[in-house]
This record gives sequence, C-alpha cells and structure tokens, in this order.
Amino acid sequence: MIGPGLRTGLPRYGDQVDPLTALRRIAFLLERRLEPSYRVKAFRSAADVVVRTGSASIAERSGNGSLQELPGIGAVTAKVISQALDGQVPDYLARLEAESGELVELDAAGTELLQALRGDLHSHSDWSDGGSPIQEMAVTSIELGHRYQALTDHSPRLTVARGLTAERLRNQLEVLAGLSSRLGDFKLLSGIEVDILEDGSLDQTPELLGVLDVVVASVHSKLAMDSAAMTRRMIKAVQDPHTDILGHCTGRLLGGKKRGQSHFDARAVLGACAASQVAVEINCRPERLDPPKELLRLAVESGCLFSIDTDAHAPGQLDWQPYGCARAVECGVPTDRVVNTWPVDRLLEWTTRAR
Repeated sequence: MIGPGLRTGLPRYGDQVDPLTALRRIAFLLERRLEPSYRVKAFRSAADVVVRTGSASIAERSGNGSLQELPGIGAVTAKVISQALDGQVPDYLARLEAESGELVELDAAGTELLQALRGDLHSHSDWSDGGSPIQEMAVTSIELGHRYQALTDHSPRLTVARGLTAERLRNQLEVLAGLSSRLGDFKLLSGIEVDILEDGSLDQTPELLGVLDVVVASVHSKLAMDSAAMTRRMIKAVQDPHTDILGHCTGRLLGGKKRGQSHFDARAVLGACAASQVAVEINCRPERLDPPKELLRLAVESGCLFSIDTDAHAPGQLDWQPYGCARAVECGVPTDRVVNTWPVDRLLEWTTRAR
C-alpha cells in the first residue's frame, strides 16, 4: 500500500531508486526547505505523469529519448527519470540529500518528544491554499511514521486562501470517508482551521463544527486591534465548545515576511485555554514559530495543553515537527500535555469533550 518511510527508509546514496520515488523525494526535500512552489510543482507534475503513463511506456520513452514529448516532463525531470531507470541515484536527488541534513539539532529530550508524536493536527490540502491533494498529504504522513493526521483546510471568510464554504466542507467530508478506507490503520481525521472573527465567533456553522474531529481556531484578520478587544475576541473563541486548539496565537511572522505579534492579555487568554482544555498550538512553520518562548513558558505555567503542529501546506512541510519539539523542550513543555502524543481514541475523547 505505502512505500518506505521518508525519515528513515527512502533509498539514498548508492541505492537504486525508481523514477516515481526519486521525483517524489525531490519534491519533498524542496518543500521541506521552502523552495519556490513552481520548482516543486515541476517534480510533482512529473511524478503524476509517470503514474498516468505507466512504467513500461516511461522506460520505452527514456530509451528512445522521447520523454520530453510528454506534457509535464522537462529536461531536468527527464534526466531524473532516465538516471533512476539506469540504476543510479539521480544527480539532482543526490545533491539535495547531501544538503538536507537535520532541520534543527535535538538533544535527547527533544528526540524523545519527536518520537512520541503520533500525528499532526494542523495541515492543508489543495482544497484551500495547500499545494497537494489530500491523498498525497496523507501518504506522506504515513511515510513519516504518523498514525493520524488532521486535515484542517481554511474556513470561508479567508477567501485569499480559498476557504471552504459549508457546501465544500461537506463535500470534503465525503472524500475523506472514501479515502480513509484505503489507508489501513492510519486515521485521517476531519478538521478545519476556522477563523476567529472580530467578535470572537467562529467562521463555520455550529452543526458542521460539531461533526469534525479537530477544530483549530486562529486569528487571521484585524491582527493589530487593541489589546483589550483582542483579549475578549480570543477568550470568546477559546470558550466556544467546538474549539480544540488555539492556532498560532500571536499571528507573528519572522524573516522576510516579518509581521509583529498581536497584543492581548496573555495570562487571561492562556488561563482560558487551560480552563476550557483547549490546546495551545506550538506552530512549527519556520516563519511563525508561534508562540514566542516567553508565552510558551507562561502557557506551561498556566497548565495548558499543547499541540505540536506543522501547519503544513505541502507534503515536505509535514517534516517540520522538530522545530516545535526543540522549542517545547527548551520551554519545559511536559510530554503528557502534548495532545498529539496521545493515542487516537484518547485524542478523540478530548476533542468531543464539550460538544
């Protein structure tokens, strides 16, 4: 059903790789280091062509030099395919593997926490602003050794991210139901990243929120509103019985996309999270790394639960959890309070606690 794991099992130097594995691995490594989407798309599109065309026809075209006659196959991807068919590790893949290394150096405690994680509760597909189909995200999660993954595409108010209307979300739930039966013991959880609106209400119908496995509530608009109003807004959202996780709580962006963090009474908001058993997300995206360490330490002190999530918008980004594990250990987050270390049955008991 599923190939060997991306973290530990994919062939590397000196091993033979098939064209599909090579193309997917290249795309994964490019996504992992946030390369431009057009570059990733070239390899994922070529992988789709390989699947549709079939191995026999691909081998024949490689032999007669006609690979580039197939729409979606260019000079670079054709070379990758031909080198893989010749029994080589493609040059492009070998270079990326040599450059990849570890995302962040984890100590023993960080490694132990990473190994304890059973899944990821914040991820996106091409139904909203992600770059890959649901199945590719799920398959990659399985290859990484996860036992479950929540698909949490955006809610309708975030039109720039193609947020899902109620109708589209219902359609997605039908797709998930059909796909889940093909994933073995892996649990593909239904979910949403729902916008926290200006008045603190959630941007989806209570009926639909009530049937989802996981609800991540995040602020995406009016990030600079005054502290008192933002505090009321966030507390109302946290106290909504459908909210399971408070996503990237300060909204900050680092690096080239730099954006300052929202201002709110952190002690009050985190206290509300603890009282409502809402997990504070430790967002692993390298341009977010939210919450900042001082708030993360305050969340520990406040007795909060946590969820270490990638907020992945592409398969390779599902491998970003080490970023969150390093910060969690540094700030003293107890492993037993990280909800995605829990077995799926315990996790779902928690997410349905107040509905």
